Amino acid sequence: MKKIIRGAVVGLVAALTLSACGGGDSGDDNPLSGGGESGTVTVGGANFPESNLLAEMYAQALEAKGVKVTRKFNIGAREVYYDQVVKGGISVIPEYNGALLTTSVDENSKAATTEEINAELKSKLPAEVEILDSAEAENKDSVTVNPQTAAKYDLKSIADLEGVAKDLIIAGPSEFETRQHGLKGLQEVYGLEFKEFKPFDAGAQSTLVKLLVENEVQAADLFTTDPTIPENKLVVLEDPENVFSAQNVTPFVHKESVDDTARAALNAISAKLTTQDLLDMMKRIVIDKDDQEKVAEEWLKKSGLA
Repeated sequence: MKKIIRGAVVGLVAALTLSACGGGDSGDDNPLSGGGESGTVTVGGANFPESNLLAEMYAQALEAKGVKVTRKFNIGAREVYYDQVVKGGISVIPEYNGALLTTSVDENSKAATTEEINAELKSKLPAEVEILDSAEAENKDSVTVNPQTAAKYDLKSIADLEGVAKDLIIAGPSEFETRQHGLKGLQEVYGLEFKEFKPFDAGAQSTLVKLLVENEVQAADLFTTDPTIPENKLVVLEDPENVFSAQNVTPFVHKESVDDTARAALNAISAKLTTQDLLDMMKRIVIDKDDQEKVAEEWLKKSGLA
């Protein structure tokens, strides 16, 4: 990189902030402080809206089965919450299996498919934790470009960025810089060196998209279920070398904190949740500004899980 801008870009948008924080315990600045009462399941959510929506779905489904739940939403990135699950401070958190594997378990793993990834997770995770059933629903990181950049360089695939990336500014969450599912992998696999990387906090996603649309940045790491992609006619580049491996929504649990009733409730969500469901629900939250508790409740009722 020729230049790396340190620090996160400020500029939170109310819709994203509220959806990211909604449903969490109020009056507690540190979402990891304190724990649930004895006999409760503590449901965690990471620092972006989709994770907190999924966590709310988990919480409501558990409550529908009579399980006592404590919510700890908007915790932070995987680097923050992973150890909390291992230690039992968090009982369950919605995860993305591929990212969990390469970020926290085996950064050198070459597993790409859902089956390969889950097999490695089951053999390599610490004894205190486990993954439950993966959903068909998937949300990958991506290299997404604005339409003018795609047209200018005839971009369809990440491989097409060879010889072009040096002229482009790419933006994304700060952790994207060092992750295998990020600039590190893009450099190793595709040989890409971008002109500049701009890091953004998860809450500043709307600012990132605005700069992408306005061509202040030409490329960005966006989740593939982000409703602003079709809304702004952005172009998700294909990834023929699978830098971004399978990323199925998967409950990640502390074994001793979830019983068979809880496991069955969480697996029932995985059995029915599709990628299109995620797209539809995230549109309601981000674009239509619906309340995440309501969106979660309606999906669970429609699916016969509440």
